[in-house]
Amino acid sequence: MSFTQHLVDKYQDAWRQTQLHPFVQELGQGTLDRDKFRFYMIQDYLYLIDYAKLFALGAVKATDLKTMGEFAALLHSILHEEMELHRSYAAQFGITEEELEKTEPSPITLAYSHYMLHAAQNGSLAELTAALLPCMWSYWEIGVMLKEIPGAADHPDYGEWVRMYSSEEFGELAQWCIRLMDRLAEGKSGDDLARLETIFLNATRYETMFWEMAYQGQMWPVGSST
Repeated sequence: MSFTQHLVDKYQDAWRQTQLHPFVQELGQGTLDRDKFRFYMIQDYLYLIDYAKLFALGAVKATDLKTMGEFAALLHSILHEEMELHRSYAAQFGITEEELEKTEPSPITLAYSHYMLHAAQNGSLAELTAALLPCMWSYWEIGVMLKEIPGAADHPDYGEWVRMYSSEEFGELAQWCIRLMDRLAEGKSGDDLARLETIFLNATRYETMFWEMAYQGQMWPVGSST
């Protein structure tokens, strides 16, 4: 059994929560409140700024040119494809550039992105990959799952999101990350593998918490800014 299959099997409950969350389910059914999606797109835009840094760090930590090039390609994809989707949705949902620039990250956005960057900066390429993998992998699985719902890929508000994350191109990127995780896990000690498992599990938990944050519109408690 591959290391990544072991991760999904061991943490099946946590992994499936990302797919079963009401935000994801309602997005696929086309019944998600537009204000919830608007909130999500802004916070996800802020998240992607830090997420992209993981791939820049991956290019730095890589020990061969091929892996460096793959991380550079993934960084380009995030900056010029994923974030372009967010800018397109910003226009569609009346989100101004000023709003994108001035909105503060929610507590969950901040905690999740900082957790991944901490794991990446203080660990090896393996720790970095374990931190970024749940987002890339779960979004691909969610996109493929939602595409099977009749009309989901053609929904006027959410169809573009479904089409992007279910696309063959995005799937290839996700599968490369999966294969890299398996390769980097080879020959690791039990303690090293346990550390990678913990990072993967925590990032998976953060994925569900991010959906919940978006669904509930959770920001800082009232009065905490004074």
